[in-house]
Amino acid sequence: MLRSEPMRRTLAFAPLVIALVVGAFFLWGLNPDRDPNEIPSVLIAQPAPAFSLGPIPGVPALGLSRKNLVNNEGPIVLNVFASWCVPCRAEHSVLTSFVERNGVTLFGMNYKDKSEDAARWLAELGNPYERIGADVSGRAGLEWGISGVPETFIVASDGTVVFRYVGPIVGETAIKKFKTALVEAGAIKGDQN
Repeated sequence: MLRSEPMRRTLAFAPLVIALVVGAFFLWGLNPDRDPNEIPSVLIAQPAPAFSLGPIPGVPALGLSRKNLVNNEGPIVLNVFASWCVPCRAEHSVLTSFVERNGVTLFGMNYKDKSEDAARWLAELGNPYERIGADVSGRAGLEWGISGVPETFIVASDGTVVFRYVGPIVGETAIKKFKTALVEAGAIKGDQN
């Protein structure tokens, strides 16, 4: 079977075109102005998804469901964490500080974790969460569009998701960005440390 001359030329350039496309994606990923935390969420300005999670056995905190995110006095911070997540450990003291210094209401979703590991982790680091739901199957995480842990959401008192932070809230830039979001949501006053 003989191929026509135009077909041979097209096939000859195919590897070059593929290399250019792959290279463009590679360069986009290396762009220093690109913030990987700026993953868009379809939940922003939408009601929090329906979910209902029982508590972590052995942890003195109630479970968590959508109804706990509605009709509160102020915004709620929902942190998705796991004991096996190293960045979660790194941000834990930051979240604890927001609770202790700023009076932030913090709820937790323990994602795909063993209850005994989660209980040990919280006993070691302290438990700043008012409520924690155990998402053993990861189903609630899917409803929230979790791409990994940690992720932290700010939910307005009417149950509307107003902010999402992907990754650990550590370092001056991340803490400042999250604090600004807390101020804008009305969770803390602008002059609080």
